[in-house]
Amino acid sequence: MNKPVWQWMLAAAACSGLAAQAQPYPAKPIRFVVPVVAGGSNDILARLIADRLRERWGQPVVVDNRAGAGQMIGSDHVAKAAPDGYTILVPTGTYTTSAAMQTKLPFDPVNDLTGVAMIGQGPFMLAVHPSLPVKSVKELIALARARPGDISFSTAGAGSIVHFATEEFASAAQIKVLHVPYKSGVPAMTAAVGGEVQMVIISMPAVWPHVKSGRMRGLAVTTAKRSAFVPDLPALSETIPGYSAVQWWAFLAPAKTPAEIVTKLNAELNRIIGSDEMKPRLAEQGAEPMLMSADQFTKFFREEIAKWRRVVKTLNLQP
Repeated sequence: MNKPVWQWMLAAAACSGLAAQAQPYPAKPIRFVVPVVAGGSNDILARLIADRLRERWGQPVVVDNRAGAGQMIGSDHVAKAAPDGYTILVPTGTYTTSAAMQTKLPFDPVNDLTGVAMIGQGPFMLAVHPSLPVKSVKELIALARARPGDISFSTAGAGSIVHFATEEFASAAQIKVLHVPYKSGVPAMTAAVGGEVQMVIISMPAVWPHVKSGRMRGLAVTTAKRSAFVPDLPALSETIPGYSAVQWWAFLAPAKTPAEIVTKLNAELNRIIGSDEMKPRLAEQGAEPMLMSADQFTKFFREEIAKWRRVVKTLNLQP
């Protein structure tokens, strides 16, 4: 008996769908969503890795900058994208601090995204304008205690990871300093170099050229131990035991992305990130490669959000 036309059409559509599903990943262009403006460290790293991934997989990898709201605009876009491995977020540590600070987000920053891979970690540097008469962390703390609220610091915005890192330092050191937020790290650094603020905690690539030129004075790095990038500079933990704040760069995907796609992405990205070719390029952004499984990174970023939420509550930080 001949089937009705509509049954043949349904069967054809089903076969077409199965054929599409059978195509090995990736079968079309991949999009890296960078939740900051072009030129930021994660934008630079995303483009470097996108080029290598395109060479390895033979598919275009497009970088799409969707900045705003402390990385939450781009993050929301990826959280709501199809979970098929073709839309990937490339955030920094500010993803977790913004998630901790902003309580009314249009997505769940803990459960709507899953870890794919970490790119690397790196220190921030505590630096002061040369006009400030201090040459060590101890001297800075003593001056700030003598002049509560007089010393100002710039950040890449309220809720950014450098904001949290500075507030945590001030709390641990029992000092009061004035927060001056900017829209990004570039104007924050410009303000510090120009003497509009006296202190900054910011990424190594942003501040190090100014320290070398004498326009800023580096006092410490924020990692738990001294950094290989500047081994002669002390760690803040040498003055404030237990203090640690790091910048990191990574990849996240929509939460329901199939495990086999996440695993394939993780393996390929780790190969690229861990290659001898990439290590000096990472170092230019103040990053050391940090290879993790997808599960390890998921656990890491969720713990970071929980940690920073505790800081928000303890210090009563406001957006």
